[in-house]
Amino acid sequence: MPKYHDEIDAVLRALADPTRRAVVERLAKSPAVVSDLAAPFSMALPSLMQHLRVLEDAGLVTSQKHGRVRTVSLRPGAFDVLHLWLDEQRTPAERQADRLGIHLARTRPKGT
Repeated sequence: MPKYHDEIDAVLRALADPTRRAVVERLAKSPAVVSDLAAPFSMALPSLMQHLRVLEDAGLVTSQKHGRVRTVSLRPGAFDVLHLWLDEQRTPAERQADRLGIHLARTRPKGT
């Protein structure tokens, strides 16, 4: 079993919650301060901070504090481990079909 399974488990657990998925979707657009992230949710700020902690522990986000303002960012490459695992789960037939599609696209006469 690959040693990165603990990382995958943490990412999948973090993304299992709809609030955390919404936060990740928001952060995919740009970094945000915690108060802006909290605005769309009807929860207390400490509750949102717990969600952010789960995302940070899973390696999906990072945060920086400047004075009293905490800015949260999506970590570059955060989903790489998940992409790697998903790619390993693809069947050999899918890979062969992908290669055939690439070959046909490369050998197709121009203008067709």
